[in-house]
Amino acid sequence: MTTLENGSLEFKGKRALVTGGSRGIGAAVVRQLLDAGAEVLTTASSTASTPPEGATFVQADVRTKAGAETIAAAVREQLGGVDIVVHNAGGARPHEGSSAIPDEEWQDALDLNYLASVRLDSLLVPGMRERGEGAIVHISSAAVLTPEFSPFLHYVAAKAALESYSRGLAAELAPFGVRVNAVSPGRVTTPGGEATRERWAEVAARMGVPPELGAGATTPLGRDGRPDDIANAVLFLASGRASWLTGRNLIVDGGEFPMG
Repeated sequence: MTTLENGSLEFKGKRALVTGGSRGIGAAVVRQLLDAGAEVLTTASSTASTPPEGATFVQADVRTKAGAETIAAAVREQLGGVDIVVHNAGGARPHEGSSAIPDEEWQDALDLNYLASVRLDSLLVPGMRERGEGAIVHISSAAVLTPEFSPFLHYVAAKAALESYSRGLAAELAPFGVRVNAVSPGRVTTPGGEATRERWAEVAARMGVPPELGAGATTPLGRDGRPDDIANAVLFLASGRASWLTGRNLIVDGGEFPMG
């Protein structure tokens, strides 16, 4: 359990939405919020997804306007509103250079990694503004920090757009007591991460790119991240302990990228 010094649950009475919460980082965020006393609704695009026990599950495709509307309706009906929104759903397939990425995959990357947050925020923010409080956390990627080769250029470009949007939304909502921040994970070991890393390495090898850019070199702290490492950062930003933080991007990467 995540408790305050006085022994009370830190998020007791809070209502949280976590997109993509059935595995990996999203599931870790859901579990930690539940352990800290929050009421949590989470989403996935597949009905076969299994979220952590105790969370309310809604099947919806966050890439679409209809999916965003389904999620927002579930928030209103099942939670009665929301205090914390964590945009975790994301991903893309690797390709051998930008020209090899089909137009539909550029659009899909934008829809999943950027526009999903924009659409859902537009439906949920009015309630937060009216109450005069709330916390939004966008999950970006530390890969945005480097211009080096990436087989996921469409993904990285969409996350860069997300970070810019996150800062702008933070400035817009700060006068209303709603905080907006981002978390940028480095390499994190997740259930689907190994397969993605193998595909990344294969693509990089075919293009003659140094292996460390495709397969991932060791971070200064000596290991890849774990989902709970990222969840810890998310819960901090969502909590009252970060009450004077907004418009920030917390990079959680084991020291992989130098400070800019």
